[in-house]
Amino acid sequence: MAQINFGGVVENVVTREEFPLAKALETLKNETIAIIGYGVQGPGQALNLKDNGFKVIVGQRKGGKTWDKAVADGWVPGETLFEIEEALEKGTIIQYLLSDAGQIELWPTVKKYLTPSKTLYFSHGFGITYKEKTGIIPPADVDVILVAPKGSGTSLRRLFLEGKGLNSSFAIEQDATGKAREKVIALGIGVGSGYLFETNFYKEVTSDLTGERGTLMGAIQGIFAAQYEVLRENGHTPSEAFNETVEELTQSLMPLVAENGMDWMYANCSTTAQRGALDWWKPFKEATKPVFEKLYSEVKAGNEAQKSIDSNSKPDYREKLEAELKELRESEMWQAGATVRQLRPKK
Repeated sequence: MAQINFGGVVENVVTREEFPLAKALETLKNETIAIIGYGVQGPGQALNLKDNGFKVIVGQRKGGKTWDKAVADGWVPGETLFEIEEALEKGTIIQYLLSDAGQIELWPTVKKYLTPSKTLYFSHGFGITYKEKTGIIPPADVDVILVAPKGSGTSLRRLFLEGKGLNSSFAIEQDATGKAREKVIALGIGVGSGYLFETNFYKEVTSDLTGERGTLMGAIQGIFAAQYEVLRENGHTPSEAFNETVEELTQSLMPLVAENGMDWMYANCSTTAQRGALDWWKPFKEATKPVFEKLYSEVKAGNEAQKSIDSNSKPDYREKLEAELKELRESEMWQAGATVRQLRPKK
């Protein structure tokens, strides 16, 4: 592992240079990787592994939308695409990539096929960390590992096809074979990670739940909505309000942050913008930090996990989710956004 200085804190990370794809393929040459769950993370991880030369099969319920999606993606029924139970039996590494609620529901079936020396792989620490709530307790004679790409499966696949990578965390919960570390790193390289940093299941899920509810999704939507509404209430048009709130951020400024950092983005804006940003970022921090502290305490206490289990396990979950997403989709701000995206110059 390489030692990297992150702002004065030294961390151990794994890069492609020190653990190249050839080494990953050699490590897993006798393994069959069964992808169980072809929704958010499944397609990206499965296709990246296949394209990298690993032996991969997909397990899905026949006749469903995800089965059809897998076929459309090139998985062949009876050869690389199987019913879930058959894939579980054939796989030596079970990549358990269903939703958290889906993992709870299918666990009794999965557990039956976890014979000694197999590997159970997660991309989220939820099921294991909250095992008292989920009931997901693996047998002691299997390896239990995690590779969590820091982004959606769509982004993982897109960056892979561009020759890039999405950074991932990795963790080992149970090392029954003595080879769990080599396997988890090989899988992390195989799915297309840019680099890998070590964590544990608890830290992964607490940081992930906080991030999703915070800056990655919840907070950013809340901030977008607040600024957009203030601009509209003061007479600005939908186009002007959306461009100043979302479009400039996502299309211009965030790519600059990704390229070289926030300070570099500031330095490449007008002096008026710089002055305003420097004057106002601390008040925004002071206003929102108590919300983040409350959010983290709710995550740490397990309350957010319980809410997810309770709501996502209800039979009408999908209908209620669609209603909430529809509220966002049909809001003026995101209706304006749809129009703005259509007006972008075509390549």
